[in-house]
Amino acid sequence: MRQIRAIIADDEEALRSYLKKKLLSAWPELAITGEAGDGPAALRLIADSRPDIAFLDVQMPGATGLEVARRIAGTCAVVFVTAYNKYAVEAFESEALDYLLKPVTDERIEKTVKRLKERLNTPHLSAASVSEAIEKIAFALQKPAVFLQWIKAQHKGGVRLIPVNEICYFKATDKYTTVRTRDGEFLIRKTIKELEEELEPGQFWRVHRSAIVNVRAIQTVADSLSGSCMIKFKDIQEDLSVSRAYSHLFRQM
Repeated sequence: MRQIRAIIADDEEALRSYLKKKLLSAWPELAITGEAGDGPAALRLIADSRPDIAFLDVQMPGATGLEVARRIAGTCAVVFVTAYNKYAVEAFESEALDYLLKPVTDERIEKTVKRLKERLNTPHLSAASVSEAIEKIAFALQKPAVFLQWIKAQHKGGVRLIPVNEICYFKATDKYTTVRTRDGEFLIRKTIKELEEELEPGQFWRVHRSAIVNVRAIQTVADSLSGSCMIKFKDIQEDLSVSRAYSHLFRQM
């Protein structure tokens, strides 16, 4: 049986290493034949190695993942790696294309691997169908996203409006989610999953299955003895642990 070959293109070396590790864990037979750190390098790598699959970061210097995909339409299967939130990524998932949402989870890797195996066992999609899917994605990404600006929290028998820019982190508890600001802690009923979908992904990062941080509130990120990371904040005397699944977000910052 012919070995399936893939390349990974992303400008973050830590994410390339993380994604490679996750892919080989879910698909040991897969051969990662090369890596690229920008769009032009990805195009050269694809031309030289002729992979079956290209994992392309949507936002790369030199040429975006979309631009690379346009150039190679129909030559190999394409999987976009993106930080866009759920309202945008719905456009990525089609019969012609797939996506991995940063930070990449084991569940999503397994789903993508399953789809790739099925797709590679069927006749190749036409360049026209791939190009059509790419243009739909490009159009969807032009639409401005609307994110949460205020959080309504329970406070002294009433409701307090908290600007999201003043929040250091969100952390799930048994029945509520704690909102931590420099002024103290407040409780809301929104789940971490709901917040992840409603907050601006460039500013609010999931760092644990039960926590989201405001990256603008971070002072330092340091390695801990356990091999994970610890976040220190500018305005509060508290540390927050980053789980290993999300620690690649802070490598080489």
